Amino acid sequence: MKKKPSAVLLEHFAILPDPRIERHRRHKLSDILVIAVCAVLCGAESFPAIEDFGQTRYEWLQQFLELPGGIPSHDTFNRVLRLLDPVQFQACFLSWMQAVAETTQGEVIAIDGKTLRRSFDKGTAKRAIPMVSAWATENGVVLGQRKVDAKSNEITAIPELLELLTLKGCIVTIDAMGCQRAIARQIVERQADYVLALKGNQPTVQQAVESFFMTGPEADAHRTTCDYYQHSERGHGRVETRCYWITDEIAAVLGPLAWPGLQSIGMVEATRTLARETNVEQRFYLTSLKADAQEFAHAVRNHWGIENGLHWTLDVTFREDQSRLRKGHGPENFAVLRHITLNLLRQEPSKKSMPRKRLACALDPEYLLKVVLGKRF
Repeated sequence: MKKKPSAVLLEHFAILPDPRIERHRRHKLSDILVIAVCAVLCGAESFPAIEDFGQTRYEWLQQFLELPGGIPSHDTFNRVLRLLDPVQFQACFLSWMQAVAETTQGEVIAIDGKTLRRSFDKGTAKRAIPMVSAWATENGVVLGQRKVDAKSNEITAIPELLELLTLKGCIVTIDAMGCQRAIARQIVERQADYVLALKGNQPTVQQAVESFFMTGPEADAHRTTCDYYQHSERGHGRVETRCYWITDEIAAVLGPLAWPGLQSIGMVEATRTLARETNVEQRFYLTSLKADAQEFAHAVRNHWGIENGLHWTLDVTFREDQSRLRKGHGPENFAVLRHITLNLLRQEPSKKSMPRKRLACALDPEYLLKVVLGKRF
């Protein structure tokens, strides 16, 4: 991913429609959102904490915000985040990301879902909100996100998210939920490649691919004709070896089961040994990539970076799974705030960990301003 000249986040908030009626607009919407972003950067996890940040840093905030009504109350922050249209908010987020970065040829964009676990409400029978995110693996930033509709699943949310992204020349990786012909066609039509995991949602295709690599009478012979790559890692008492096979001999395997843009099928076998206990797991894939085992391995391995780089960071550093926001659009809009702050911190080039960067933001107003404005250090 290439970084572009700095684009100030405040400029992109300025076009966001204000959901409040005129007589209740004592505070500017852009001021409210920038204060919220700064507060979350410094570790705030609730609306009262955002208000406390604003009151403490009032003079500092006056450097670049108008603040005609002073610092909003926590109730105002809560009300605005509940009312704000999440689709429009995410559109501003996407506009900002496109202004500060662009994907590069061959970059892996991982698509995966995560549930805001405590956003459920038993009183109204509201289920926890699932979100689907796009993750640029090279720089470790969120490119966009989409809420999964209450009466649907990720199969409908993924195409909506893909439609928002610039995919040309990239490799899109999706787990088994997104292994659909329509999604494969959409990716190919956007001039990108795909690597789609196979599982029970495509039983006929999975059985055919699994038979070719593993269970068929000629499986051993088939694997010897594939392009092959192996990679091993050691650490913390664990030894893990991953073997990758990929072939473009798909006509004999899938027959009339044609997929848009499909060029190869692949298998990954992961062998993990920990405390003298060994586990072996196989995973199968459809891909529009040519039969190059190293490129296939790069895409598959990078896909799982979204678990540590995004989901784990949101849960551990930002405590997303502990958030009890439930009302209106509050949960998904606060999720966008976390994504914005995560991207700002990722763009800051120092080698500090994410918790140390947030602590530095809380302790050093000058550092915080540079992070918010996207300035290079």
